[in-house]
Amino acid sequence: MERRENEIYLAPLEGITGWIYRNAVYECFGGFDKYFIPFIKPNQMGNLSSREKKDILPEHNQGMRAVPQILTNRADDFIRTAEKLEEYGYKEVNLNLGCPSKTVVSKGRGSGFLAYPDRLNAFLEEIFAKTRIRISVKTRIGVEDPGEFKRILDIYNQYPMEELIIHPRLQKDFYKNTPNQDVFAEAFISSRNAVCYNGDIFTGEDYKRFEKRFPEVTSIMIGRGVLADPSLARQIRGGAGANKEELKKFHDILYREYCQEMSGDRTILYKMKEMWTYMAPLFTNSKKYAKKIKKSEKCAVYEEVVNELFAEEDVVNG
Repeated sequence: MERRENEIYLAPLEGITGWIYRNAVYECFGGFDKYFIPFIKPNQMGNLSSREKKDILPEHNQGMRAVPQILTNRADDFIRTAEKLEEYGYKEVNLNLGCPSKTVVSKGRGSGFLAYPDRLNAFLEEIFAKTRIRISVKTRIGVEDPGEFKRILDIYNQYPMEELIIHPRLQKDFYKNTPNQDVFAEAFISSRNAVCYNGDIFTGEDYKRFEKRFPEVTSIMIGRGVLADPSLARQIRGGAGANKEELKKFHDILYREYCQEMSGDRTILYKMKEMWTYMAPLFTNSKKYAKKIKKSEKCAVYEEVVNELFAEEDVVNG
């Protein structure tokens, strides 16, 4: 397998890493080679939802290599959606075979599709034969047992993927337990496609440990680690951690854009509270402010709390 240059990707996290979040990360911290767009769910009418349209608009992804992700188990839906994305100028689409959500899995989509290898094989055969743009795949290693992945990888090896992104957990694991790096190691050796690793890289030290074991792996995808520290990709590349001024700018961009895009204090604050759930530990006395933010019911109150936090507290090890 040909060695690639080191690349870092931002994972597609539904409801979180939408176009507003991606642009704020890109502007304030950078460090990513690809920004994956949270999944599109094709419908029977073939139309994109309002959220999906805004997420894929070229003007909402300027300057970044953005890759839309598709969640389906119907080949015709995938092909039709890929054609529509090609019209928007995209050169690559990603197939979601990793989502562990029960509502997704119960419909045989995401990682639930892995339980039906023959159907999956027929699906892949059709989409690779009929899709003009490049296809990458994001996958888990099975549903119930790690032993499932040998059969699944044999199927993957039949198709010319742009890249195989492996999150070495089972569907039943959700995000618990530890990624199975032994299975990943076997897959990396056996895969005929380029391989990217995804799973539990939360800090620069996590990446160094991974790199020590897998020096030949040159692509990684990170998601929840970026939510906790949006400068993580920059740190992995040897740059500095986020300072308070950068985090203030990052926050202000998100808050301003969410206020413009959404209506109602409750909706806006839901998005900001979600962000602080991950990011608050970057600051001293974080629990105190996290509690105040959680209790905020009006944007005016929220603004006072956040201004106090940035005025009074410091970034931990920043």
